[in-house]
Amino acid sequence: MRSSDRLRGRRPRDTGSVTAEAAIAVPALVVFAMALVWALTAAAAQIQCVDAARSGARAAARSEPYAVAVGAARAVAPQGARITLLRAGDLWRVRVEARAPGPGALSLTLRAEAAALAEDAVGSAAVRGEAAR
Repeated sequence: MRSSDRLRGRRPRDTGSVTAEAAIAVPALVVFAMALVWALTAAAAQIQCVDAARSGARAAARSEPYAVAVGAARAVAPQGARITLLRAGDLWRVRVEARAPGPGALSLTLRAEAAALAEDAVGSAAVRGEAAR
């Protein structure tokens, strides 16, 4: 803007450009902020899945009943999670699967698995590494 225009009260020709830029920038910032919030909630749900799998594996390794081990995992897992508990040799394996919170288009299936050595296997020849004769 020239100084003579300022003295006469004229406006520069690019009036409204700030409004147009804000009209583009503000929705982009809102979408970015929403994506960050979604990513944080998905990360928190993944951490819950990991904690639930560990909790269930620990309970199963202590020779807790099946319902108690699954209940220990379910107490920590995200709502609606699917919990699978099985024994493979000397290990108890717990798998937790849950849908990530958020809109359907951004839905992910979160998974976590944990394994724990069964108490009744501790001290056996297989655990100590001795060869069976």
